[in-house]
Amino acid sequence: MKTKIISFIKGINRERAVSFLKANAVVLIAAMAATVTAFIVPPDREYLDYFDFKTLTCLFCVLAVVCALRNIRFFYTMAKAIIRKFKNTKLSILALVYITFIGSMLIANDMALLTFLPLGYFVLHTTGKEKYMAFTYIMQNIAANLGGMLTPFGNPQNLYLYTKFGIPDGEFVAIMFPPFIVAITLITALCIIFVKSEPLEIHEKAASLPIPRVIIYLALFALSILIVFRIIPFVIGLVVIPASLIFLDREALRSVDYGLLLTFVFFFIFSGNMARIGVVRDFFSSLLERNTLIFSALSCQVISNVPSAILLSQFTDNYRELLLGVNIGGVGTLIASLASLITFKEYTKDQPGHTLRYIVKFTAFNVLFFVVLVGICLLIG
Repeated sequence: MKTKIISFIKGINRERAVSFLKANAVVLIAAMAATVTAFIVPPDREYLDYFDFKTLTCLFCVLAVVCALRNIRFFYTMAKAIIRKFKNTKLSILALVYITFIGSMLIANDMALLTFLPLGYFVLHTTGKEKYMAFTYIMQNIAANLGGMLTPFGNPQNLYLYTKFGIPDGEFVAIMFPPFIVAITLITALCIIFVKSEPLEIHEKAASLPIPRVIIYLALFALSILIVFRIIPFVIGLVVIPASLIFLDREALRSVDYGLLLTFVFFFIFSGNMARIGVVRDFFSSLLERNTLIFSALSCQVISNVPSAILLSQFTDNYRELLLGVNIGGVGTLIASLASLITFKEYTKDQPGHTLRYIVKFTAFNVLFFVVLVGICLLIG
């Protein structure tokens, strides 16, 4: 009996350990990378120069306010009200994808997926249209990764590069506008081609929202955006937003993706140390000199777009091609963007037993977007 109890406890601990590793894999890898390079470049005063505190503060403020809005189901409720207006499958799926696309511009790609993927499941499941589930999730995922590229706060790597290089607002939008237009055009075309206009109706009343909280949270969100655009000092947001949420919604502060913030911290250390290793610096600099766009986009396929942006920014001043590369590079493999892993996890939870089919479809559509967008960006120079 004692042996069985011990075995049972060990089994639980093993499951918890595996679950922890899966949930925090990226953070742990980043921590290991930072630790290894710390043995090569021992900690010193220069480590303090590695950290971009403004990026970390802006990211925290945006994530905290978005969590507060998400907790009152603001985005979900507004999106559901829009979806209820459409009466066929094609228009409803287009609306779902567009909402995710626009949402990623405002609340970042991962938050857009966490908010709107459940809405996609609700629409397709309650109306018996599960056959479109994989396609819809994949299009929402691509929309989240590519929609966020137009704004500095749409993707985490954008916020970092926008701050590090001090990219002017107009230039930032001008750089990202061509691939943005190509992306939304291709997404629209694929939805029209692959989804039939079948009758669809959602029978559910629209939920009400707590208006006073909505107004306050939207004001805090506006404050976050003003901080990102350098109109208000980031220190003000670091004081006002946490202080407000302590009284209004402490759960929002607990729900912030601190794993993402820690990932940034560890990769700041890793990339800072790598830049101080002569052989590594010369190697990456030579590769980026040949073609920053292609090399940065390809590197995302292996180490994801946020780490690629932080690492490669140490070896080039060509922020235009780097910005394009790490955004376009978000499509491709499952690990090209952390947001893609969120979608994969949600799909396997909602549609168990269809994993291989999903991966095949995901790869096919993502490679198509990758090739088209890289080709367009190379053509326009």
